[in-house]
Amino acid sequence: MVDRHEAEERIREAQQGRGRPIISADVNGHRVVAVGSTIYWGKGWKTFSDFLSHYLKNKLGSAWGNAELAKPFADRHPILQWYHAHCLYQQATIKVRGEVATAVVTGIVACYLGLAYGLYLLAHNVELQERLLKRLRNTGNFQGAYYEILVARVLIRAGFRLELEDETDGESQHCEFSAVSKSGKKYWVEAKMRSISGVLGKTGADGSSDGDATKTLVRHLSAALDKPAADARLIFLDINTRIGLDQGPSPDWHPAVLKCLDGYEASGVQAGKSAYVFVSNTAYHYQLDQPPLSAVAPYGLRIPDFEKGGMMALSEAYRRKLVHRDAYDILEAFTNDTKFPSTFDGALPSQEFSGGQRLVVGETYFFEDLGEQGTTATVTSADVVEERAEMFLGIMDDQGRSSIIMRPMNEAELHDYRQHRDAYFGKLTKSKKKLEDPMDLFEWLMDVNKAMPRANMLAHMAGHPQMSELERLNDLDLRIAYTEGLVGSVLQRNA
Repeated sequence: MVDRHEAEERIREAQQGRGRPIISADVNGHRVVAVGSTIYWGKGWKTFSDFLSHYLKNKLGSAWGNAELAKPFADRHPILQWYHAHCLYQQATIKVRGEVATAVVTGIVACYLGLAYGLYLLAHNVELQERLLKRLRNTGNFQGAYYEILVARVLIRAGFRLELEDETDGESQHCEFSAVSKSGKKYWVEAKMRSISGVLGKTGADGSSDGDATKTLVRHLSAALDKPAADARLIFLDINTRIGLDQGPSPDWHPAVLKCLDGYEASGVQAGKSAYVFVSNTAYHYQLDQPPLSAVAPYGLRIPDFEKGGMMALSEAYRRKLVHRDAYDILEAFTNDTKFPSTFDGALPSQEFSGGQRLVVGETYFFEDLGEQGTTATVTSADVVEERAEMFLGIMDDQGRSSIIMRPMNEAELHDYRQHRDAYFGKLTKSKKKLEDPMDLFEWLMDVNKAMPRANMLAHMAGHPQMSELERLNDLDLRIAYTEGLVGSVLQRNA
């Protein structure tokens, strides 16, 4: 039961993030959803996206929405232009009205449903202030409010608890809000996006036509640092520029941003001020009908051991990640920013919508095609051969006889497995992580070996030239040294 709970929670967190779980129930054919202290219900909400569409309209108000729709398209508020694009997206992807359809997330989904999801997360985890909604409705203030909501969405999904500031207090400067991490550390948060004429409601009066993505970077960063902060700072700066569809893993604007920040750190930062800076480019709104493109570049302003580049040992990189765990949680949440829950209870879509049966290790099932009259057996182990779209199950029948059987997987089941490799069969496994680089391998081996007794590690390292020093290390440092040796051996064999 403990294994099953841990696996289900891993799947739920992968879908919903680390904030409060979605609270929902089906009551007499009506879907009921609790958002903070408010209850919503509707009859046609089969997916969580259905609810989000309703929720956004509800919070912004039908009177305001209808008034905007009455305007010529070019004069409508950006949200209503997104609404039009989202309706076209739904018409193209939903083939049978009332039936759940699978579709690829595009820029319009990231913008429209992303905004709705951000408002929901604020209301469910903190508070949704009417002042923020007024800023959203105002075309001139929309961009600033939109990016603040995006940043809040990322932080809540990363597990931070937000504390909103009194925006009616005009007597003093203060940051947008504060955020408390799972570790209990408090940060003050600032979020600014570069304004471009003709984009996100900006005009020639309040937006720039300059193509230099770093043009306002120092000004926004300096303004953020000027605001008083009693704790550490998280500063989010969006450069708001197009991203090419063929762009590689490193954005073309990153060298210019790094040079700009290095120069500012060397000459412009006031003494005693530091910040975790995240320069983002959430360019979803530029390509509404294409895959949502974004990038984020972290930088430690007066934080010398956070994202300063250069060569270092894997062990040193790992230690730095431990020290700056909160910042790396934010980076991970940014990479998952356009993944939205589709089910209300954390169930896998293949179970909820496609009629698939997810077989779980430890559970007993009736296999009707085994034996002359079928067989009741317990699943004892499971694995997947992806290229063949097949699962292999180890089972034991009620007579204690063990066997291995094969079961095909449909596309929906295979997709869910790929999204949740380590928890799909109801028990967390350490062998399913997809390793992209030596650092991934290092972190995976650190996790795999976290229960290994130090005596075993020392035995494996017998004969090491610094054995006496290794014996004096604490358990964590010994495991780091042991793991670094393992990674070195793997890389040497594969060289």
